[in-house]
Amino acid sequence: MATKKPSPSTQVTKIDIGISEKDRAKIVQGLSGLLADSYTLYLMTHNFHWNVKGPMFTSLHTMFMAQYTEQWNALDLIAERIRALGYPAPGTYKEFVKLASIKEIDGVPKAMDMVRHLVNAHEATARTARALFDIVDKANDEPTADLLTQRLDVHEKTAWMLRSLLEE
Repeated sequence: MATKKPSPSTQVTKIDIGISEKDRAKIVQGLSGLLADSYTLYLMTHNFHWNVKGPMFTSLHTMFMAQYTEQWNALDLIAERIRALGYPAPGTYKEFVKLASIKEIDGVPKAMDMVRHLVNAHEATARTARALFDIVDKANDEPTADLLTQRLDVHEKTAWMLRSLLEE
């Protein structure tokens, strides 16, 4: 009796993209932290969008919406890169709390305190992304390097724009 071959949809194949299993695991660990920071930042920004008040309400409400929309779209890119490297993406609050360098904010801060919190969160997310470059470069993982470069550009620029609001 002949043995039935597994169909391509059920057959597990080894990942052979030119990045070792060990390096992929390290990269995924870092990307998981970036995903957690990015999700925490997204949620913080959306929360502030909902709850901002004061003389700058309209401009901050609109700006926060643009920021959380951009962040929401980035979450998928980061998670899909983790999947492309052969690992499951973290996707629960429990995992994100453990992995994130950004701590949640209690209560509803005043508008300019929201801006300060967002500056700190964008900078923390940038640091998380930047910390990955060494392993990504050594592994010749250009797609992840490209993703990190794009995210750094967004977070550094957004932090600069938010900091500008805090100047006298």
